Amino acid sequence: MSNKTIVILGASYAGLTVAHKLLKHTYSKAQNFKVVLVSPSTHLFWNMASPRGIIPGLFADDQLFQPILQGFEKYPKESFSFIEGAASAVDVEKTAVVVKTNAGPLETLHYDILVIATGASSAEHMPLKQEGSYKDTLERLHGLQKRVAESTSIVVGGAGTTGVEVAGELGFEYYGKGKSITLITNSEHVLPSLRKDVGAFAENELRKLDVEIIPNTKVTAASPHSDAQTELTLSTGKTLLADLYIPTTGLKPNTSFLPPQLLSPTTHDVFTDAYLRVPSTPRNTVFAVGDCTGIESKQIKHTEDQAVHLAGNLDALLTGEGGEAAMKEYLPSTTQMILLTVGRSKGTGIVAGRRVWSWVVWAFKKRMGTEKLGRVAGGTGLVVSGSV
Repeated sequence: MSNKTIVILGASYAGLTVAHKLLKHTYSKAQNFKVVLVSPSTHLFWNMASPRGIIPGLFADDQLFQPILQGFEKYPKESFSFIEGAASAVDVEKTAVVVKTNAGPLETLHYDILVIATGASSAEHMPLKQEGSYKDTLERLHGLQKRVAESTSIVVGGAGTTGVEVAGELGFEYYGKGKSITLITNSEHVLPSLRKDVGAFAENELRKLDVEIIPNTKVTAASPHSDAQTELTLSTGKTLLADLYIPTTGLKPNTSFLPPQLLSPTTHDVFTDAYLRVPSTPRNTVFAVGDCTGIESKQIKHTEDQAVHLAGNLDALLTGEGGEAAMKEYLPSTTQMILLTVGRSKGTGIVAGRRVWSWVVWAFKKRMGTEKLGRVAGGTGLVVSGSV
């Protein structure tokens, strides 16, 4: 069987999981492929801790960022290579990816199998998720930490899970220290996608931390103002001045390099079928997982479930153990599981339709999962459960 080139675009949770599972489990059975991992960053960013990580002094840089290449040194050299850069174009007819390397030159890769795991970016380039190189993300995070320290008025836009966590962490850290923290939500209550009692608990805890909540309001524009402040135009017609504005509304999938026919025209997520393949591509050799897709809500548990499932399907293709006939359909989860902090000593969430006790969330997220970063970056563990 001829050697195949598997190009994986993205080296965060999804891309790393697929790459490690193929090299650890599949390569021992069939040395007929090589994994080429493409990412603009040499480090995994533990973005799940970013709501607390934006506060200076709480995490060292190496608690939020860990190098990924060391984890691949245990595999045969001929089975793996890494390109530091980002895809700028994909030609599915020619089975080719054009990569703009961080060093500058363009490089064209030809693939037998392509895995799109490029994730999504935060609104307005906030360093709440990995974006760009390790150096770029680190510098943006340091810049935001500096602004948080210097600001006396901070406005958080959006009261989903990220917005509530950010506002809660800020409120906890600066309670009684002269900073005003404001949370703006377009709904009547925070966490509108969850049960009312979950949102009510979060609101109560936020108010205890002196976080002001402005309901039924949306930030429609944010413009620079004198004295380095930002003027926020609200849907109510009012304006609000802030030393720092942190938008947390929505995620934008990193898919602008892909042909439009592969994407949803409204959300720009990658289309996938039940086997996590991208339909309407020659030879059915393109797959996608994680936050760049619309398979499920953009949560780490779903990302890992999809990545593990895809690795199993690719194993069937590469080893010849049943081939396409052995591939299994991915069944999106119907169980809601969300845990979030509300300050550093409280938390809430929902699992299987029931609100989770605060102490359970605190015990689970007291270090925001940073103790797992090294294992995940090194390819020896998953975020939610089990090992790679």
